[in-house]
Amino acid sequence: MTRTRAALLLAVISFLAYLPALQNNFVNYDDPDYVTENSVVQNGLTPAGIRWAFIGWHASNWHPLTWLSHMADCGLFRLNPAGHHFVNLLFHSANTALLFLLLARLTQKFWPAILVSLLFALHPLHVESVAWVAERKDVLSTFFALLALLRYTKFAEPAAVPDSRSGRQFGLCLLFFTLSLLAKPMFVTLPFVFLLLDFWPLKRVRGSGFRVQGWAPLLVEKIPFFALVVISCAVTFFAQRQQAVATLQKVPLDLRLENTVVAYAGYLAKTFYPLNLAVFYPLPKHISVVVL
Repeated sequence: MTRTRAALLLAVISFLAYLPALQNNFVNYDDPDYVTENSVVQNGLTPAGIRWAFIGWHASNWHPLTWLSHMADCGLFRLNPAGHHFVNLLFHSANTALLFLLLARLTQKFWPAILVSLLFALHPLHVESVAWVAERKDVLSTFFALLALLRYTKFAEPAAVPDSRSGRQFGLCLLFFTLSLLAKPMFVTLPFVFLLLDFWPLKRVRGSGFRVQGWAPLLVEKIPFFALVVISCAVTFFAQRQQAVATLQKVPLDLRLENTVVAYAGYLAKTFYPLNLAVFYPLPKHISVVVL
């Protein structure tokens, strides 16, 4: 089986697994803000709507590409929820195929790449992002992040004679990373992922152990990406500070640090044992044990 056929098969499996979502309706949490009670979005892709998406922030977020995606859906499907869910399924299926192509390219391991991609496609932790219309931002941001990773691996491939193609791949990588942030500032850590890939499996650094060399040019290379991260983080903070950012008086620093440990442990546990999943997990007033 070729990689292309395997990628297509994985996409089909992913789509069929989520096919029942096409029967779902909108929900009364976030969907009203994003679609069902948002008159600007319901008007479809209009000059005024495009300007609205980019100017200012709405629903405590600044993700203009996600707004444009919802507008396009309303232009195509109006308020028929099946159409909106269908687009979510398409993006998740495409993400599954892209992830396989990325892993197969990086590791040169065909069957392990298929196994990991199937886990990505079918794991219960992904249900929220795929089967909830308002979470379009997740699958859309992931789509462009995976494209950025694929372009980065192409750019970083060793070549006997550097040519304009490497510059084009770098430019595409930067473009896809920008689009990912415009869909949701979820992948602000992607430049660090690039650096990890430089170490392994791309092996763009020299030496081993504590004598690894060659990081300086790789860090300089990532400056445009880190600049975008700083801008995205700043815009996100200002967008969310009114409703989604709690003050230290309301949520003390010690509770935040404690919850960081509990949250990481909880999500790792749910990765292996996905029980008691919820839309969100309220911050406790005090932390004593992890409840799964």
